Parts: sequence; C-alpha cells; structure tokens
Amino acid sequence: MRPLLMLPASLLVLASSALAQTTPYPQVADEPMSTVQVTAPVKPMAIFSDQAQQLAATYDMSNGWRMRVKPSSRFISAAIDDQKPIRLVQVERDKFVSGDGRVTMQFNLGEWGDDMVMSYVPGHDLAQVIVVSTRMAQR
Repeated sequence: MRPLLMLPASLLVLASSALAQTTPYPQVADEPMSTVQVTAPVKPMAIFSDQAQQLAATYDMSNGWRMRVKPSSRFISAAIDDQKPIRLVQVERDKFVSGDGRVTMQFNLGEWGDDMVMSYVPGHDLAQVIVVSTRMAQR
C-alpha cells in the first residue's frame, strides 16, 4: 500500500514544479507602470452682463489665429478660425477653463488690463503647454 500513497504525492510535486515554470516573473521596477490622475470638477462662477460685454469680441492672436468669444451667463464659447467652439467656465474673475482642464484663458491682464493669454495642452501624449496671447487693441 505504501507505493500507492507515494504515487499521488510524487504527482503533486511534479505538477507544482511545472506550474512554477509557466508562471510569469514579477514586473521589473524600471518598466513603465500605469498611473491614475484624479482631478476635482471645477466650480464655475456666473458671468455678469458687464463682464460679458467686455469679453465678447474677435481676437487676433499672436500666432495668426483669429478667435471669436461669445459669452453666456454660465460659460464662454471660443471658436478659433473654423474649428469647433471650445466651451470654458469661469473659475476666477477673468479666468476661464475648459471642462477637461486642457485650455485656460485669462482676460484683463497687463499694465492696462488689455492683454489676454490662452494656454493649452496640444495632445494627451505630450507634456507640453502652448501659450498664445493678444492685446485688446487687436480685437
């Protein structure tokens, strides 16, 4: 009877060594790892009618683009050349941010309050921010 008991035990040892040879190795520390980024939703501010009148314009940007800004009571719509409009909400006085946080516009800058700066991230795969500006005189 002893040889019959040893047979299942030897099969168990063989099976465990075969499993160990097919199991993948742990991930090496210098290999890329996935990350998670969590951002809180922005709390939009209302746009008052006097501010809306100041923002509504067509801006000639420093890079040759032409941007049309149309405000409403809750957001501004900014259309650059013939592209689809970008919707931005006000998060601070004269500062507007897109829903995904990739486009930011700041109005009433400079010594006389006649400068506007737009910054944006051109793609998801780039760690780059592009800044474009204009002066109110170019509206």
